[in-house]
Amino acid sequence: MGRHTGTERGVATSAAARGGASTRGPIKQAATVVFAFCAALGFVAVNLVDPTALATATPDRVATDRFGGAEVQAIEVGGGYTLDAAKEGYDVEAKPAYVEPASTSAGDGWAPPAVTPDPGSAQAYAASAVAARGWATNEFDCLVALWNKESGWRVNAYNAGSGAYGIPQALPGSKMASAGADWETNAGTQIEWGLGYVQGRYGTPCGAWAHSESSGWY
Repeated sequence: MGRHTGTERGVATSAAARGGASTRGPIKQAATVVFAFCAALGFVAVNLVDPTALATATPDRVATDRFGGAEVQAIEVGGGYTLDAAKEGYDVEAKPAYVEPASTSAGDGWAPPAVTPDPGSAQAYAASAVAARGWATNEFDCLVALWNKESGWRVNAYNAGSGAYGIPQALPGSKMASAGADWETNAGTQIEWGLGYVQGRYGTPCGAWAHSESSGWY
C-alpha cells in the first residue's frame, strides 16, 4: 500500500468535514420546520376543536369572536410556511331556570266544587239561549243529545283523565272564564260559552252533534 503524506491526510480530512457539514445543515433546517409546523397545528387544533377552552362563560349570554374580528389569521410556522386559520364564532348560554307550571283544571290538585247540579234548569236556560240565536227547535234537540252524552247536563261534571269540565265539557274547564268568573258553578255561564264554541266551530248544535256521532268527540 502507498503511504499518504501529512498534507494529503489533511486535505482528505477537510473534505470529509465539509461533506458532513453540508449534510447536517439541510437536516437540521428540515427538523426545525417540521417541529414548528406540528406546534402550529397543535395550536390551531386546540382553538378550533375546543373553542370553549379559551372562553370564560358568564351567567348571561356571551358572544366570543376570534382574531379580533378578522376573517382569517395567518400563523407563521417557520421555514417560510404559514397556516391560515379561519375565524370561528361561538355562543355560551346559561341554562334557563325552571319555572313551575301554573295549575289548571286539568289536574295539579284542582277539584270540582261541591255544588248540586240541576240538569232541568240548565236545559231550560239553554232552550231560551238557542232561540235567542235564531236557531230552529231541532237545534235544541241536537244540543240536548250532545250534552246528555258529554256531561248529563251536570254543572260540575269532571273528567279527571282529560281535565274536561262542566256541561259543555270545556278542555280545560278554565277556558269558560272568558264567559264569566263563575264558570265553575254557574250553568248559564257554561252554556253561553258552550254555545259560542259550537257556533264558532260547527255552525250549529246539529253540526256539532253530527261530528260527535261520527268521531266520538266534538
